[in-house]
Amino acid sequence: MVDYLVLGVAAFGAGLVDAVVGGGGLIQLPAMFSVFPNMAPATLIGTNKLASIFGTGVAAVSYARRVAIAWSVATPAALAALIFAFLGAYTVTKVSADFMRLLLPVVLVAVAIYTFAKKDFGSVHAPAHSGAREQTLALLIGAGIGFYDGFFGPGTGSFLVFLFVRIFGFDFLGASAVAKVVNVACNFAALVWFGYSGHLIWQLGATMAAAQIAGSIIGSRMAMKHGSGFVRKLFLVVVTILIIKTGYDAWLRW
Repeated sequence: MVDYLVLGVAAFGAGLVDAVVGGGGLIQLPAMFSVFPNMAPATLIGTNKLASIFGTGVAAVSYARRVAIAWSVATPAALAALIFAFLGAYTVTKVSADFMRLLLPVVLVAVAIYTFAKKDFGSVHAPAHSGAREQTLALLIGAGIGFYDGFFGPGTGSFLVFLFVRIFGFDFLGASAVAKVVNVACNFAALVWFGYSGHLIWQLGATMAAAQIAGSIIGSRMAMKHGSGFVRKLFLVVVTILIIKTGYDAWLRW
């Protein structure tokens, strides 16, 4: 019961942060590995996905009710992510992801520097593309991030937010809304994979899902109330923590 309570609190925090800028896995996954250190990693990751898809799904619905989601971008990106997340999950069973562990902190530093340097980055919603070009770029982003999520995963939500701001000209709030739709597709693909292979603890996942939903509702409301400026600040905080965490895992722990 205590273990479930601890993980419920972690899931609530993960849902809140993930609803705004992504990065909830920074909270939820380490908590799961700490509480169940001897459990198979695949089972913990699969159970994490079960909880996350409910939290992300509720956040996506919350945004859809109050923010004009760019479905012309979200739909092709989500479809591509759904397919390529499967491919990424399959590839990681054949190829080591160690090189991604070393590269990720470097990429995150570049993202942070760019966002810090451009003070107006993501402050104005000014879509830069339309028609076939917009849909093609959405497919490419969905495919690339979907594959990355299935293959490795850390920072997926934050990368989606950054790319939707940088490439499509969305503000941070609009980018976060579209990112939630794509994240649902990624989580669904991974959940099917882990469910098929039997790596799920349904009762634990359901308990954490309930806590994630509560956190997601609060997080999405905070984002919509305080706007893109708030989302940008939290984005930078999450990316900074990601840099520290992934840098430690890649360069110091090994």
